Amino acid sequence: MNIKESIGDRALLSLMYAAIAVFAIMCLLPFVSVISSSISTEGSLLRNGFSLFPKEVSFEAYQLLFKNSTIYKSYGVTIFITVVGTVLAMLVTCALAYPLSLRSLKYRNHIAFYVFFTLLFHGGLVTSYILITKYLGLKDSIWVLIIPSLLNPFNMFLMRNFFQSIDESLAESAKMDGANEIYIMFRIMIPISLPAMATVSLFYALGFWNKWFEALLYISKEDLFPLQYLIKRILENADFSKQLAAGVSVPGYVAPTLTTRMATTIVTIGPIIFLYPFLQKYFVKGLLVGAVKG
Repeated sequence: MNIKESIGDRALLSLMYAAIAVFAIMCLLPFVSVISSSISTEGSLLRNGFSLFPKEVSFEAYQLLFKNSTIYKSYGVTIFITVVGTVLAMLVTCALAYPLSLRSLKYRNHIAFYVFFTLLFHGGLVTSYILITKYLGLKDSIWVLIIPSLLNPFNMFLMRNFFQSIDESLAESAKMDGANEIYIMFRIMIPISLPAMATVSLFYALGFWNKWFEALLYISKEDLFPLQYLIKRILENADFSKQLAAGVSVPGYVAPTLTTRMATTIVTIGPIIFLYPFLQKYFVKGLLVGAVKG
């Protein structure tokens, strides 16, 4: 049966679409301005300020940026810690979340409270620094960017709650066939929990991609700088682009300080922005499948 929309419904729907369109444009304009500034000349940017369209087009900032091999190494470090860190974090999270979802586990409430307690209180930066550098010996190691972040309590509770929502009869049937808990987790629970795992994996991946504070504390080797920490150094060091352009000797030449910062921003966030639309399709689909499944 076809239901005709009233004029008021159409007007409300049009208003909602218009509001969403305006909000999308407001979110897009700053990104367009950054792109425009990154392909402008430094002199034009100083004279005219930031704009949506470049007054004088120049790709010098990108050329100077990619002349330095540090950006390539930082990309490799960030990709490594994002991929490896996300996989290991999901393994550790599921390995803790699934047992805590079982009613038969002894002291599961005590263990859950211990994990929850870490959300409320933290040992502090000094104790963490001493533990990681002195006892674990992870200073100037790429694993210092991965191991301390393998378990996020909030993500663990998300996975535990999802495991608890799965019908227990599935695990009981598998146990009757002789399956153990490890087999049940990897062959039954995890495949069923793909919607929740997609959500939590996205949280972990964004966290690893945006890492910079750990590098500030524990990394002194430039070969191990992640991408976000490198951009932080570039933004704080106004002379970075001048050092890159030290060999240029042209009268009236202005080193691309601001444009290099904008170009570095685009190079840093570009992969995530262009990759997310493709991932979002599977992400939303997984959520819908989980909703239908109940």
